[in-house]
Amino acid sequence: MTYHWDFQSIWPFWDLFLWGLWISIVYTVGSIVAGILIGFLTCAARLSGWTVLNIIARVYQEVFRCTPLLVQLLWFYYAFPLLVGGSIDNRVAGMLTLSLYVGAFYAEIFRGGIVSIDRGQREAAAAIGMSPWQSMTRIVLPQALKRMLPSFINQSVIQFKNTSLVSVISVADLAYMAAVVNGQTYRPLESYTVMAGLYIAMLLPLTQAADWIERRLRVSD
Repeated sequence: MTYHWDFQSIWPFWDLFLWGLWISIVYTVGSIVAGILIGFLTCAARLSGWTVLNIIARVYQEVFRCTPLLVQLLWFYYAFPLLVGGSIDNRVAGMLTLSLYVGAFYAEIFRGGIVSIDRGQREAAAAIGMSPWQSMTRIVLPQALKRMLPSFINQSVIQFKNTSLVSVISVADLAYMAAVVNGQTYRPLESYTVMAGLYIAMLLPLTQAADWIERRLRVSD
């Protein structure tokens, strides 16, 4: 049986695809910005000498790294409101979950980059009179950021793909809009092929840029 492609039938719905793509971009950028802040604070807690903060940060990381993002989305949207005795908007639940999820991974990337720097460099900085803050900002972080960058970019690219899961709580992202178009046209092959094509169009340049940056950093070492 030969399938007859018919993209003309979904052409009138291009505005839905573009709107869904825009929502996916907004959720990606928003969760990355929030995730950086969450990751930085969690990393600081992990590296601090305060045991309580270290334990809290570690538990948060393990919970969000060891459970599927889909499960987290469903929990925050359907279960969390029962704990607080209210309701939560699906868009808020989506952004909150994505931010906490990526923040847990960013925290480990930041922490790994910092602890990879030889402790002797900080000891040498202290020996010449630098404060811990000066040592961190002038010696450790410039080197650590270089090591963090490839992993950070790769995790951010993955985050764009992760946004497709917010469709399960009816957030009108690209995946959700593709399902809407399919419901209107009954052309699943065309609808989901266009969705996949838009994801590739967005992510391919980003993955190539990440590979290029990683090669440049490797050469400069």
